[in-house]
Amino acid sequence: MAAPFNDAALSSMTSTDLHTPPAPVSFWQAFVFWLKLGFISFGGPAGQIALMHAELVERRRWISDKRFLHALNYCMVLPGPEAQQLATYIGWLMHRTWGGIVAGGLFVLPSLLILIALSWVYVAYGHVAWVAGLFYGIKPAVTTIVLQAAHRIGSRALKHRALWVLAAASFVAIFVWQTPFPLIVAVAGLLGAVGARLAPGVFAAGGGHGAGKASKVPALIDDDTPTPAHAVFTWARLLRVAVVGLLLWAAPMAWLTLSLGWAGALTQMGWFFTKAALLTFGGAYAVLPYVYQGAVEHFHWLTPTQMIDGLALGETTPGPLIMVVAFVGFVGGHTKALLGPDHLFLAGALAASVVTWFTFLPSFVFILMGGPFIETTHNKLGFTAPLTAITAAVVGVIVNLALFFGFHVLWPQGSAGPIDLSAAALALLAGVALFRYQRKVTHVIAVSALAGWAIQTWLV
Repeated sequence: MAAPFNDAALSSMTSTDLHTPPAPVSFWQAFVFWLKLGFISFGGPAGQIALMHAELVERRRWISDKRFLHALNYCMVLPGPEAQQLATYIGWLMHRTWGGIVAGGLFVLPSLLILIALSWVYVAYGHVAWVAGLFYGIKPAVTTIVLQAAHRIGSRALKHRALWVLAAASFVAIFVWQTPFPLIVAVAGLLGAVGARLAPGVFAAGGGHGAGKASKVPALIDDDTPTPAHAVFTWARLLRVAVVGLLLWAAPMAWLTLSLGWAGALTQMGWFFTKAALLTFGGAYAVLPYVYQGAVEHFHWLTPTQMIDGLALGETTPGPLIMVVAFVGFVGGHTKALLGPDHLFLAGALAASVVTWFTFLPSFVFILMGGPFIETTHNKLGFTAPLTAITAAVVGVIVNLALFFGFHVLWPQGSAGPIDLSAAALALLAGVALFRYQRKVTHVIAVSALAGWAIQTWLV
């Protein structure tokens, strides 16, 4: 990736460069960029948004910093992966509906294909000694990564004592009373809406992902560029997108129900992950407890250990972290042998694709429905208080998830068994690398995997 603009780069530009917007970008030029982005979008939402800012705002100048952040603000108050939604928004703004579909789709498709391949390796060879050793090292690292996610989100979101109280209450609710995650989200959102009126200072929206400094050169879609005709809000267009989106959800759901029955595994996956897609406020880590409650405890599509392994695979592949649901779908389809014992791979791939469709479809609908309103108004959004409260509650939920993972990793034989000292040491070292030295997640997972392989090969 080319370096973003800085003062030296700006000084090397000609006067014409400084005052002339870049040439128009064709649909196929954008297609190539979005395809490339789908394969290099590592680093979670913060890294992905920073990468898009560097490429689209600073290097290519396809969109100005102000318009980029305006779109990001909208995506951050929506359920779903904000980085993927931001790509969809910018693709739609540049090249209409198909531009948005291509940008958002290519943000997900490479990750889906990679995860299907890795999931197959996992279920087919996961019990091979060297593969098991790699995952033995990865699990403690994942536990620490989840704890770091709680710290990262909490440091950004918990700006007031009342928000700390809300985070603690959500932790108690899910840890002690096993309160369903959707109920926690609903109550937190309601408290945020009420709090916005009674104590607006408490629920003022916090900082975002810190995209970067404003660009200093004209962009193709600049601050004062008129809203393109296709992005102007009309009620007719809103209704049309809503109807098409509903049909795209209802048609496959009806087909699954009629073919397999409402209790069929694929049907339940479609319905469950539709609900999960509407609850992903605060990022993928926020919805993982809900996915765990459903996929592991209720439907038994996979085991707690497999859930941890799936999160590790999701951390090491490009695309949104919520793509871990593709792993859940693949393992569930494979375990249930949905297409018979002779077609286990196809069953897993089909289930992963179904899960991905129902998880990401709402994101496209939200952008294509709401984008014209956001572009037309260009006003500051006034509904961030519920998101602030939800994000605070999510911190407590993620801490609970870290404790859950930690228990299964450190006490693999249950509370009555001995602590796994090797796993504890790996978790501690991963924590030092993440918190003290700020190492990248992918690097920590890679080193932990090699350490786990060494421990299982030579010390066990």
